[in-house]
Amino acid sequence: MVLYIIGLGLGDELDISVKGKKIIDKSDVVYLEAYTSILFVSKNKLEEYYKKTIHEVDRDFAEENCDIILEQALKNKVCFLVVGDPLCATTHHDIILRAKQKKITVKIIHNASIMTAIAESGMQLYNFGQTVSIPYFENNYKPTSFYDKIKTNLNNNFHTLCLLDIKIKERTIENIMKNKKIYKPPSFMTINEAIEQLIYCEEIHKQNVITEKTLGIAIVRIGTDDQQIISGNLFKLKSLQYNQPLHSLIICANTLHDIEKEYYDMYLCDS
Repeated sequence: MVLYIIGLGLGDELDISVKGKKIIDKSDVVYLEAYTSILFVSKNKLEEYYKKTIHEVDRDFAEENCDIILEQALKNKVCFLVVGDPLCATTHHDIILRAKQKKITVKIIHNASIMTAIAESGMQLYNFGQTVSIPYFENNYKPTSFYDKIKTNLNNNFHTLCLLDIKIKERTIENIMKNKKIYKPPSFMTINEAIEQLIYCEEIHKQNVITEKTLGIAIVRIGTDDQQIISGNLFKLKSLQYNQPLHSLIICANTLHDIEKEYYDMYLCDS
């Protein structure tokens, strides 16, 4: 039959496209990918609106039992729901390739994602360089490769979209070693935490990438009624309080286009 990979958009159950909703209505099985991002409503709310039972897929299931989804798609209409747009997270390309290998028809239903919604900041999408992910630092794990990518973007006068880490159904090393399905509470990196880690990177590399002259834009809960877009230098942004996650961060190019500068000033923190 068909595997439909459907983007849900950024906010709530109403953000799905008309086409996506109609496909869900006619589907036999519905899965919700629940480890690369989250909606701001519960699974129960989605089930109530879509009038379907929804099976959540965590990272373990996706990596170890993906064939279950594909086997169902051989005989049924299966929907795989993804927050944002289906193809912004590289992990979803794997299920597409595996489905194609099994001769399963795959259809993609696109939607809004953070990659496009950041244009509401006024920073022009053409002026963005490579997107980076900032992972949580751990005791013995403090990668800084994203710092070099930000530096390259700045050298080319590009903005950088920083995607901040989320951890859902993560296990401690001890529980992994003991094969215990005991999970830590979910955690979502804040803009404050991200900038703190960027400052750490600057202290290590000393390339003048993160300074008091580095401009940024805080993107908070974009696509919701309580979203925030706040501009300022990174040290100022680090000192502010924001609405609950999800958070993203734009590090601005050294020179802004005239229209970008107007937007930046419009969103400037006034406290």
